[in-house]
Amino acid sequence: MKIFITGASGFVGGAALKRLSPQHQVTAMSRSEQSDKKILAIGGTPVRCQLGSVEVANLEGCDLVIHSAAYIGPWGPRQHYWKTNVEGTAQLLGVAKQAGVKRFIHIGTEAGCFHGQPMKGIDETYPLSTKSPYYYSQTKADAERRVIAANDVANGFETISLRPRFIWGPGDQSILPGIIQAVKADNFMWIGGGEALTASTYIDNLTDAIELALEKGNGGEAYFIVDEQSHSFRELLSGMLATQNLTVPDKSIPSWLVRCMAFVAETIWKTFGLKSDPPVTCFAAALMSVECTIDSDKAQQQLGYKPAVSMEQGFEALRQLRKS
Repeated sequence: MKIFITGASGFVGGAALKRLSPQHQVTAMSRSEQSDKKILAIGGTPVRCQLGSVEVANLEGCDLVIHSAAYIGPWGPRQHYWKTNVEGTAQLLGVAKQAGVKRFIHIGTEAGCFHGQPMKGIDETYPLSTKSPYYYSQTKADAERRVIAANDVANGFETISLRPRFIWGPGDQSILPGIIQAVKADNFMWIGGGEALTASTYIDNLTDAIELALEKGNGGEAYFIVDEQSHSFRELLSGMLATQNLTVPDKSIPSWLVRCMAFVAETIWKTFGLKSDPPVTCFAAALMSVECTIDSDKAQQQLGYKPAVSMEQGFEALRQLRKS
């Protein structure tokens, strides 16, 4: 099978490329020589193009597209999120269909359902939130809506969306490095004691699901992909930091207070046009302070997905990576 991947120089896309390249011919979107080298090193063939201007020739002979590229920055104008997450996805969908691609796998997110509320035991019947106050959430929701709407089985074009939550594990370029930096700078505090329950997705469990979705799953459907058990933020993050020989301080801040602080910070940053990221954003404060637990029965039934890596096994992989 010939597969085209976007975001292959990032965490999820790179892991998908590494998993699939031994068995498939994999090409990957690349925007620089640095990305070329990274893609080549893990078994892919770089194709120079970028979201929003992909050409039919870039997808020549491809059977399947895995679209994992997204703008996930913690801060920025809505247009940055919209241009990449919505316009980039829409343009890629059109070109993929024109190029004769048979299946389009979109890497979505539970954040597409989030507008600040707790999400307890949700499944795929839970609505997307295209009116979310958080730009990442609303644009990922809009992108997924377009992906699902583009499904056209009658003409041989199937689209599905996989929705992981809080992706972690070896290769993570944002969550663990960011927490390590905060702890070392003595800037880390638990939100609400870190007691909010959360689902999570270990990277190898996600790549298992991606591999299954190459041939399984129904076109026009979304699937939550999460680890076997939910846990508190404190349990997950403390375990991740312990693999790096770091102990998390016990300092905590009430959820309502950090949300207020984030609102004030964003207001100041917008008013004065500050270019740096605020110390805390409303999206991050909300996401870390409320429960998000997820039912993945649909993926298990229709994809044959079963999370193979437990939280403790994931911690051990991080520990071994640090030692290597």
